[in-house]
Amino acid sequence: MAVMNLTEARIRELPLNSGIWRDEQVKGLMLVCHATTKTFAVQGDVRRNGRHVRTVRVKIDRADRIGLREARNRAKAIMSQIQSGVDPTAGPEETGITVAQALETHLGEKPFREATVESYKYNVDHYLTRIRNRAVVDLSRSEVRDIYERLRTLKGQTVAICVMRTLRAVINTAMRLDETITGNPVAAIRLPTPKRREVDAIDLTAWWEATETLSPIRRDLHRAFMLTGARRSSLLQVRRNDVDFERGVIVFKHMKTSDQAMMFPMGTYLKDMLKARLETDAPLNSEWLWPSPTSASGKVEEPKEPRRDLPSPHEYRHLARTMYIAAGVPYAESALLLGQKLPGASGGYVHAEHLVEHLRPHAQALETKVMAARK
Repeated sequence: MAVMNLTEARIRELPLNSGIWRDEQVKGLMLVCHATTKTFAVQGDVRRNGRHVRTVRVKIDRADRIGLREARNRAKAIMSQIQSGVDPTAGPEETGITVAQALETHLGEKPFREATVESYKYNVDHYLTRIRNRAVVDLSRSEVRDIYERLRTLKGQTVAICVMRTLRAVINTAMRLDETITGNPVAAIRLPTPKRREVDAIDLTAWWEATETLSPIRRDLHRAFMLTGARRSSLLQVRRNDVDFERGVIVFKHMKTSDQAMMFPMGTYLKDMLKARLETDAPLNSEWLWPSPTSASGKVEEPKEPRRDLPSPHEYRHLARTMYIAAGVPYAESALLLGQKLPGASGGYVHAEHLVEHLRPHAQALETKVMAARK
């Protein structure tokens, strides 16, 4: 950090990207030469009761907007504040619970899945940085609307909606704790309802032939999605020891609707396919049912085939639901096989893990329908 007697001529001559130049005449004043601009700034130590509190830097303005004389006058005023123990970068004192505090309270009120906690924290820390330490009561509708519009422009509609839903939930929690918060500013934003996903009917014969062109592990993975209707995360996180051939079940430990593991009864073909899969992959010495030596996690992370006309994991769930109905499987049984909670109060009394053998014929009915159509 060089020190020099700044003049207008010297400021013009200093090359871009040359770093920081301190002024000899005014304490704390500096010229920062960035890659594309030159900026005046002030830096000083905030001290209180003889103790160093923090070092702060305050941007004044760009050198092409103000002259050296004005920069020096502003620098003197800012340094006067700093030397008085005032931090000019500190915002106003908050008047209540902040967004960050409300988030911690919200996440602590009930158990959330780890992925949900990470999503909430990421949305607040990454997209709501400017307001995370602001008091919720001080947030206005126009300010929140501006955040939404900015996110929608820069990151897209999906991200903007997700962040606003996070903020809405966090503010609702803050409203229960701080009676000075009279309304939720997110309520002023009309968040679009996601479009209903349409899944086309599938030609099972053509689908089967298409899976034959894949590598063996990808082929078996797509067929497992079709024969189970499992969620993407549930099936991809199955470990080798989660497949119990003696009991004829796959244990899905990663479930969206419950912290309890789900035991899916395997049909005849699925059981034989997975047994062959485990034997083939044994030399890899992987803990995963769907290993991938090229993946950082050691398992397949992306089951979608971008250059092939094959369903996505969620589309397989739609197809499985439809084929359960076509195979004559009752609504309740098909819902339980898909890892869904039954509606109503009585749904809480139904535990799928106690109904494995009752559900097995229905899982086999789906498999039989798929296998018959492929011929």
